[in-house]
Amino acid sequence: MKIMCLNGWGGKLHDVMLPYLAATAPDVLCLQEVVHSPTSEKDWLTYRDGDHVLPQRANLFRDVASALPDHVAIFCPAAQGVLWDGDVSISSQWGLATFVHRSFPIIGQVQGFVHKDYSPSGFGDHPRSRSAHGVRVWDYDADRAVSVTQMHGLRDLAGKMDTPERLEQAHRLRDLSSQLAEPDDLMVICGDFNVEPDSETLSILAAAGMTELVTTHGFKGTRNSHYRKPGRFADYMLINTQDTVKGFDVIYDPEVSDHCPIILEV
Repeated sequence: MKIMCLNGWGGKLHDVMLPYLAATAPDVLCLQEVVHSPTSEKDWLTYRDGDHVLPQRANLFRDVASALPDHVAIFCPAAQGVLWDGDVSISSQWGLATFVHRSFPIIGQVQGFVHKDYSPSGFGDHPRSRSAHGVRVWDYDADRAVSVTQMHGLRDLAGKMDTPERLEQAHRLRDLSSQLAEPDDLMVICGDFNVEPDSETLSILAAAGMTELVTTHGFKGTRNSHYRKPGRFADYMLINTQDTVKGFDVIYDPEVSDHCPIILEV
C-alpha cells in the first residue's frame, strides 16, 4: 500500500500536480488546502487576505478526483468564504480531501475539528478553523486494517512555536485517530502540521506510540524552492509499527506545490 500526504497549495501548480498524482496513483492520498466551489464553473479564482493574494484552482477537489478516477473522493470542509472572479465574489469551501483506491474498502471514517469549528460565513480570523479526517481501510494483500488520519494544523501569524491552541490541537488529533483505529490496526497519522520538529505536537503523538518518519529518516525539510520563508519543516507522517515500512520518501522533484509530497509504502 502506498500512502501520500500533500498540501496542494490551492492548486497553484495544478498543471504539474495533476499529472504527477495520476502517474503516482497512491492508494491513499491525504490532501490539504483543497478548494471546492460548487456554484462556479471557473477554472481559477483569487484568494485575497490583505496583502496576501493567491490564485486558487476553483474546483481543485473536482480536478484531483478526475485525475484519480479509480479512487473514492471525500471532501471535508473547514470553512466557506469568498474567492474572487475579478470584482465578483464567489462562495467557496476550503478544507481537506482524502482519496482511496476502490480496491481498498473503506470500513470506517472519522471527521472532526482540531481547532475551532466549521466556519459557515467566512474563512474567519487567524488562526482559522482546522479539521481532521481519517479513513480505516482493509488491505487484502496484507490481510489487515489500516487507519490513516490527516490534519491541516492551524496557522499562527506569529510563527510555528508551541501554543496552548496547538497543544489542544495535538490532543484532538490523537483522540480522533484513536477513535478510528482498532487495537490491531496499522495506524498512520499525517498532514501539514505547521510546527517544528521539536514541537509538543510530535511529542504528544510519540507518547501515543507513533514514530515520526520525516525526521527519523534524516530529511532536511518538506519545503521546496517555491517556499521562500525560513523554516523548512511543515509536513509529517507517523506510524505505530516501524517494521511494516517498506519505503519512505520526501519528493523534492517534481515540485507540485510549495510543499513536498511525502510517500509511505507499507
